[in-house]
Amino acid sequence: MKKQQGFTLIELMIVVAIIGILAAVAIPQYQNYVSKSQVTRVMQETGAMKTIIETCLLDGRTTIGTGAGECDLGWTESNLIGGSANLEGGKLKVTIGEDADTQSSIAATFGENAATSIAGDSLTWTRSTAGIWSCDTDVDDNYKPTGCTGSGS
Repeated sequence: MKKQQGFTLIELMIVVAIIGILAAVAIPQYQNYVSKSQVTRVMQETGAMKTIIETCLLDGRTTIGTGAGECDLGWTESNLIGGSANLEGGKLKVTIGEDADTQSSIAATFGENAATSIAGDSLTWTRSTAGIWSCDTDVDDNYKPTGCTGSGS
């Protein structure tokens, strides 16, 4: 006599139920992780321009461009900011003060491939007249990277 081997229907249903419960918990956590990592990435991408702006200010180059006497930011397109290399009217707006005593800023608006929970929000670096950079963002508090303040939603 052969004994049949296999799982019963109830055992299979229990396994499917457990997988469903785990998925219901894991998917929202993963989406939060993706949103937070995208905000951190944009903070790093735009923060890298602070040094370039400081150098331009020290050299007296306050006009953005690639020509002689202009400040070349060396910006490459970003799929989280909107990909626009147009620094004047795109989703990345950079302003350089007339001199080291005038406020400068770097403002990025999330778009293109950004998660829907942060799309349309912004992250801004602002240089005070004292030469101190600060980060501000309007993304929800649970997506804010360390070192970036703001009102949140």
